[in-house]
Amino acid sequence: MKHLKQIFGGSLQQYTMGLALILLVVVFNLVSGGRMLTSSNFQNLISGNAYVLILAIGMVMVIVIGQIDLSVGSVAGFVGMVTALSIAQYGFPWWAGMLLGLVAGIVVGAWQGFWLAKIGIPGFITTLAGMMIFRGLVIWMSKSISVPVPKQFQFLGAGYLPEWGPAWTGMNNSTLLLGLIGAAWFVRSEMNRRRHLMERGQEVPLWASLVRIVLLVTVIGYVTYLFGSGRPGTSFPIPGVILVILVIIYHVLTHRTRFGRHIYAVGGNKAAAALSGVNTQRTYFLVMMNMSFLAAIAGILFIGRATAAGPSDGTMWELDAIAAVFIGGAAVSGGIGTVIGSIIGGLVMAVLNSGLMLMGVGADQTQVIKGLVLLAAVAFDVYNKQQGRSSIIGHLMRNFGSGGDNEAGSTTAGSITGQAELPSAGGPVVDAIDTMPEPAQR
Repeated sequence: MKHLKQIFGGSLQQYTMGLALILLVVVFNLVSGGRMLTSSNFQNLISGNAYVLILAIGMVMVIVIGQIDLSVGSVAGFVGMVTALSIAQYGFPWWAGMLLGLVAGIVVGAWQGFWLAKIGIPGFITTLAGMMIFRGLVIWMSKSISVPVPKQFQFLGAGYLPEWGPAWTGMNNSTLLLGLIGAAWFVRSEMNRRRHLMERGQEVPLWASLVRIVLLVTVIGYVTYLFGSGRPGTSFPIPGVILVILVIIYHVLTHRTRFGRHIYAVGGNKAAAALSGVNTQRTYFLVMMNMSFLAAIAGILFIGRATAAGPSDGTMWELDAIAAVFIGGAAVSGGIGTVIGSIIGGLVMAVLNSGLMLMGVGADQTQVIKGLVLLAAVAFDVYNKQQGRSSIIGHLMRNFGSGGDNEAGSTTAGSITGQAELPSAGGPVVDAIDTMPEPAQR
């Protein structure tokens, strides 16, 4: 057990959700007779769920600040329709229509952020109204008829990385290069983590780091092979590339920037954050605007995959995004949650959908099972919290995101609540938030 703890960074629990995802894939592969672990199935899984995963990135930030956004599906559908109509009816070039859609998403987010941040209407009510307004606008604008989009959007929503270079590799070279970059990044990240821990006087055996590198690089290598060795003309999906880029950007934003620390501070304790100099209204406004911007991206990707914008696009998407965030370890009360955890939560839901479909389970039974999984994940976290134990889901990626800065046992009280400890009266309180440790997980 000691050796296992050394391999997994001192806490076996931090990888529980990732291991559960892998176990789920293996079980479905066995039950379905090997149809789960195929190139085409995983390519479709990423392409078909990229829009929900992108929504989950923004939703986790909304939930961390203690709010909820029920309008993201309607906003995505509205942006998709605005984009398609601007091209089909008003003669916009495809790229101008796409930019118009992104701007429309930002404007919608600013509208909803205004009511929350400036007027003080709770996000639940604001976005419930937004869900009704923008769903109605989609149907009104489209006259209940689908509007086709150009082939360039089809590339964004359902395209693949191009082929180039020699064929002797037996794989798509673009996918192979992407996998090599991912493996190199992880090796570098792991060695930096080990160096930081040793500088703090902690014992980190070299063999443990090497074993961890071998395990994770093996997983990355297999995934690369799975995506890159499919039928000719396929490779890693373009929506997956966009998703990876967004995950990196928002992981850095939430964990390495002042704005990210302010998000967790406001979610942990709004009053304390305000006393520490955080502009809470600005934080609310920007988080809500960002959510609608990501909804716009999700809507544009979806109409590319569907080849048309329809009046029912985006229906119930918000529930899938919210489920992904809570399965990924976010707290209902706010202040806790990570981008990477939410992505893994979304992948769990996607694998459930795919696996149950391969087994011939109906859509009605699938919804029941997904609901039970969501309830069980949150109930298990609540139980652990009531018992005074660390949440299994909450340990996920603690060291991954911080390069070892949040090792188990070194978390401060301020980081647990998502807020800084205020200095004595008269001191420079603004720096308390800006220099606080990275957000802790449950």
